[in-house]
Amino acid sequence: MIIEEISAVIARELGIRRAQVEAAIRLLDDGNTVPFISRYRKEATGELDEEQIRTVEERLAYLRNLVKRQNEILTKIEEQGKLTPELRQSIEKAEKLTELEDLYLPYKQKKRTRAQIAREKGLEPLASAMLLQVNTSDTAEIAAASYMNEEKNVLTAAEALAGAMDIIAETIAEDAGLRQRLREHLWQTAFLSTELNASAEESQTFLMYDNYKEPVRTLPSHRTLAINRGEKKGCLKVRLETDHEANIERLYRHVYRQPSIFAEALRLAAADGYKRLLLPAMEREIRTQLTENAEKQAIHVFGANLKQLLLQAPLAGHTVMGLDPGYRTGCKMAIVDATGRVLDHDVLYITMSEDARQRSAKKALALIKKYQVTLISIGNGTASYETEAFTAQLIKENQLAIHYLITNEAGASVYSASKLAKEEMPDFDVTVRGAVSIARRVQDPLAELVKIDPQAIGVGQYQHDVNQKELAGTLDATIESSVNHVGVDLNTASPALLKHISGINATIAKNIVAYRNEHGRFQNRRELMNVSRLGETAFTQCAGFLRIAGGTMPLDNTPVHPESYRLAEKILTRLNSDTETLTDKKDLEFLQAKLKLVNPIHLAEELKAGLPTIRDILDALARPGRDPREDLPAPLTRQTIVKLSDIKPGMLMRGTVRNVTDFGVFVDIGIKTAGLIHISELASRRVKHPLDVVSVSDILTVIVLSVDEKRGRIALSLKQVPKEEHA
Repeated sequence: MIIEEISAVIARELGIRRAQVEAAIRLLDDGNTVPFISRYRKEATGELDEEQIRTVEERLAYLRNLVKRQNEILTKIEEQGKLTPELRQSIEKAEKLTELEDLYLPYKQKKRTRAQIAREKGLEPLASAMLLQVNTSDTAEIAAASYMNEEKNVLTAAEALAGAMDIIAETIAEDAGLRQRLREHLWQTAFLSTELNASAEESQTFLMYDNYKEPVRTLPSHRTLAINRGEKKGCLKVRLETDHEANIERLYRHVYRQPSIFAEALRLAAADGYKRLLLPAMEREIRTQLTENAEKQAIHVFGANLKQLLLQAPLAGHTVMGLDPGYRTGCKMAIVDATGRVLDHDVLYITMSEDARQRSAKKALALIKKYQVTLISIGNGTASYETEAFTAQLIKENQLAIHYLITNEAGASVYSASKLAKEEMPDFDVTVRGAVSIARRVQDPLAELVKIDPQAIGVGQYQHDVNQKELAGTLDATIESSVNHVGVDLNTASPALLKHISGINATIAKNIVAYRNEHGRFQNRRELMNVSRLGETAFTQCAGFLRIAGGTMPLDNTPVHPESYRLAEKILTRLNSDTETLTDKKDLEFLQAKLKLVNPIHLAEELKAGLPTIRDILDALARPGRDPREDLPAPLTRQTIVKLSDIKPGMLMRGTVRNVTDFGVFVDIGIKTAGLIHISELASRRVKHPLDVVSVSDILTVIVLSVDEKRGRIALSLKQVPKEEHA
């Protein structure tokens, strides 16, 4: 492959036009971010979406690295004087690094091998003669005797024959075609087998993998990662199972030409090349590939779950009481107003004496009435069940017109002790910060969750067992995508949120907040140019994703990019309107009615503008200040508690999806224990992956299949729910 072919290869893989790929590559090379390209350069890329552009970015890096490696290999082989036209063609045609390294293997500089030592002893001609399989003597030993050389320490015919066999073994093991055929064969037919390598007590978690085996080609990613973990802990012994004798016969048949005195020596050389060189390399490669595939899948699932969690519908406008449950130290409580400002905080002792519980109930009731609390957010950690029972009883006994919900508090403790939390809430201790975070998470999940290390949020599988650099890259991209999809309020966003906006780094984010603190609210987007380190390039990237409500330019409260303001104003003029219409509710209703009658195709032709941009501007004008999360269902809130003993098979329940894995879905149905919908119970049809059916934060109606109180397990089904109950 040459560098000019990369765009064609990517276009073929993605099923898109080469011109689209070339445009995306140019924009990426010019330093544009993926969210900016997908949102504001649709005409250039032919409306490639964000996922396609990220794939172009990923494949571009891989293929450029491949071309670089090809050139390095061609140079090294040419320096050895061994580069034939056929070999050059094979190297230049390679589209995978594995294929490339197979071709390079015979020419690669390596430690002195047995074959190299044999070559130094002058035994390569004997190996060549053996491979030609022409009978020139009565026996192989007699043929080998002529290669005895006392000076080179080849003292016997047997030593000469053994050295030649070492050369043949390495030649067979390094044959690129053979390696590829064996690799494909093993992927299709081999098994990965495991057995316990420690006592049953030490290996409790991995008991299912004792005397276990599964075909390599069907091994799911979560089992690959579980097996790897067991092996790393010393609990499992893992090996690749295959028909070794049949594989050796394949290699032998590859070098066999005709009956000869060297037949047995060739068979032994093939067996040695397979067992000593080829099989260990193939086993390492297959295990590595299984791991890479499993990690890629786990990272994908984590990213998909995180995105859904970040894009949960916010419960805006509520005064929230956040409860961080606990036994010994009590339940930490914080009340925040609709903007997230802390109004009050205290500790409730609800798991101790009845007297302490009663005092806590009076205190909580007084605070609810004083601050007109409209929602209670309860963390799902230790003592969550007791805290929920306390809250439900408080609501019932006092006939309060408020609801509560259970909030995933994963990462709250990590955040509350972080430097960022100390900077945000210097006047509060760690325990109060945790309760504040639990309260704010329901008001604006995105704004609060970006402050936490994504790995601490806990919506994946085996996240600590995968490549941490790749995981971090995917999670950063997920957060970047989510934040830019929603957009942020320039006058309220924290540095933690701003730094994920296209074109803004941590330093610029801090500078924006510092400017805001010194000069007051931003009145328009152009004012950003006054912020230190934020130049024209950064402004172009970030401006469209930053919103200003109540500023001097109404279009600043829409996703319309400043570069398209003149176009937006022309559209408004044609509708006998102007930008001020966007700030008046009554005028806006008239405008929305007019916009429904507009033909975007005719308008694009009339204004000589790109159709995708026209469509986006029309959507933005129809709903200024819109949060795309508003279209999502609101989180499920409750007023009464459900006990595990209350749940019986056959019951229909409403719940919220908390986590999606390869094997199923965990659903919060309002009790301490999350229920599991196995992948086989998600739909009547075959489901390839649970993410094809549900996402984190989805609200489902499920049916209870079984309850195991002793083990704390609840099996649920989605496919067995009557159709009329799904609504």
